Amino acid sequence: MIIAIILAGGVGLRVGANRPKQFVEVLGKPILAYTIEIFQNHPEVDAVEVVCHKSWKDFLKQMIRQYDLSKVRWIADGGNTFQESVMNGMNYLKGKISTDDYVLIQYGAAPFTSEKIVADVIRVMKEKGSSVTATPCYQLLGSNDGNESRTWVNRDRYIQIACPYGFHYGYLLDIYKRAKEQELIDQVEPHTTSLMYALGDRIYKAYGDQTNIKITTKEDLDIFEGYVLMKQKRNKTCI
Repeated sequence: MIIAIILAGGVGLRVGANRPKQFVEVLGKPILAYTIEIFQNHPEVDAVEVVCHKSWKDFLKQMIRQYDLSKVRWIADGGNTFQESVMNGMNYLKGKISTDDYVLIQYGAAPFTSEKIVADVIRVMKEKGSSVTATPCYQLLGSNDGNESRTWVNRDRYIQIACPYGFHYGYLLDIYKRAKEQELIDQVEPHTTSLMYALGDRIYKAYGDQTNIKITTKEDLDIFEGYVLMKQKRNKTCI
């Protein structure tokens, strides 16, 4: 099986709304619903688990019914950090899925992810045991030295890593087991991939593109609204 773990436990309010950004509506529909639909509609994904902020569970359940998100099989409690939410979601699946199954980790506020990206993450994950979507750095990179930038950075040496991350479930459990034993979880920047770097594990790249952003600011909301309208226009043209 392939299970998508969608992280919706955050309380980020930087988009300027009165609710967590994953529950902000765009054209009358919550961002989280758009994100879940990516995996609801993907033929290789068998089930979905949502790691949800405790105060928004009832809203989530109503949303699942409203948009017929039938692949959502589990709802786990969100944590105070990315790592806590991943661990909550990962541990909630113990006894429910096999260690031979696969899991995809996705931000609830990342609704831009394309079917092409998900498919390639799954392809590399099955081949290598794990994968991340990776995009080249297209813009010039420089050092951040206070009010100025003093050093040019070779952008060809770096990639931008985004969700979804894909893992053999047994391997994901092992990452956090080793990280806990080495007391790394609270010491490194809070991402599963950061733990992998700290542990010396290899990170395998899958296809990524510049569209696959996470909604963080009000401007991102405007971009996503335009993106949805563009897709609706294209779909009408194809009918």
